Amino acid sequence: MKKAIVIGAGFSGLSAAAYLAKNGWAVSVFEKHALPGGRARKFESNGFTFDMGPSWYWMPEVFEAFFNHFGKKTSDYYHLSRLDPSYKVYFKEAQYNIPANYLQLQQLFESIETGAAANLDLFLKEAEYKYFTGIHKLVHKPGLSFLELADMQVIKGVLKLDVFTNIKKHIAKHFKHPYLRSLLEFPVLFLGALPRNTPALYSLMNYADIKLGTWYPRGGMYQVVDAMYKLATELGVQFFFNTEAKKINPLEHNSTLEVTATRQEKVQRINAHAIIASADYHHVDSELLTDQYRNYNPKYWDRKTLAPSCLLYFIGINKKLKNMAHHSLFFDTDFEKHGKEIYQYKSWPEDPLFYVSIPSVNDPTVAPQGCENMLFLVPVAAGLTGDSEALRNRYFDKLCSRFEQVTGNSIKNDICFYRTYSIADFTTDYHALKGNAYGLANTLRQTAILKPSIKSKKMKNLYFAGQLTVPGPGVPPCIISGEVVAKQVIKDFGETWK
Repeated sequence: MKKAIVIGAGFSGLSAAAYLAKNGWAVSVFEKHALPGGRARKFESNGFTFDMGPSWYWMPEVFEAFFNHFGKKTSDYYHLSRLDPSYKVYFKEAQYNIPANYLQLQQLFESIETGAAANLDLFLKEAEYKYFTGIHKLVHKPGLSFLELADMQVIKGVLKLDVFTNIKKHIAKHFKHPYLRSLLEFPVLFLGALPRNTPALYSLMNYADIKLGTWYPRGGMYQVVDAMYKLATELGVQFFFNTEAKKINPLEHNSTLEVTATRQEKVQRINAHAIIASADYHHVDSELLTDQYRNYNPKYWDRKTLAPSCLLYFIGINKKLKNMAHHSLFFDTDFEKHGKEIYQYKSWPEDPLFYVSIPSVNDPTVAPQGCENMLFLVPVAAGLTGDSEALRNRYFDKLCSRFEQVTGNSIKNDICFYRTYSIADFTTDYHALKGNAYGLANTLRQTAILKPSIKSKKMKNLYFAGQLTVPGPGVPPCIISGEVVAKQVIKDFGETWK
């Protein structure tokens, strides 16, 4: 039986481990932390359960397809419900609930701009094509050769995907009102570039948002992690927590690799036929390998455009709030200015946009009775210096003031739990390159085969998965990443995919 080691128990690592186990491999997963999830961990305190990572559940078919491959359904592990409204948006002079019902959304668009309902149809028709071509074709490519794009369907697709048009221009072609433009541009804010530097291909995110909907697993996003972990253990995967990989070395005499890992200050060496690094790609390549086996040099990584980091605030409120949605976007300041502060100037934002998640609006299990569970998130440039608790607190004071002014809900004097998390924590906890939160930016020059390779060029049987390689950042892409790399391992070892 072939042996594999997976480094990291985030979404891509859990996915790769499950697929390899189903294909008859003995799989061991080394995870630095005490529980699975990677950046999607959770913590509990004072009766609150907080998701530390992703809070949006988009592209439900990707999750369902993953579990279906193993003869399971998402409902075997967690209860899923569609949110309505999908989210709420606060602009300077208006606020809107974004309805899950498409006809109601069309009516909302039309009320803001005459003709916008019909234009939304046209926009989403194009986005639908991009979504299904992207999800069912492009994102499942390993990104190892231009020949992967050589079938006619994909070539035809590329011409229709608006890969060489930016999404800002694409949206502006259909809509004039700044509210509608901001609403449709917001998903790319987290993809790692200004809308004018992001391929129009990513209007597929708008299709995912509007047509496929925003969903929520009862108990929080960690329920997905727990489900994938349970599935993997059912398949025989072994997990070693509080175990951090320190070195990867080839064993030339028998074509195997050796991982040196530390667990409770005890050093152990484990051999495997293949290793999948699902931890931070830059960290593995730069720190776990010696110079002769590294895929990329420091200059390569310095040239890369990173998606944002973020300021996170985990807040417990000892009262219930009025008229709040599960997800809220605060666009009551200058969208363009904040975008430039992230991607162009790389500075701490003066007056940032921010996002608030209040899962306790729909799920009483994540907070004590009569309380609210809140997450505040501010996207900021990766690599910023000066990240301190004092700076974080100053920003939170600003956010609280704006939140109270815009929503009419006072919270500052009702906080019973408060924890911050930002660039320094991402660096310490995940070895994240420049403290990024979302991986590489999805720019044209960092798309598909132009991303860091899933295969080591210098060490046989070493592979990479996760948000710094194909297909890219986000929960669904990371789940797909695990599948893509597992397929490549099976192919390289001359086995049949099951």
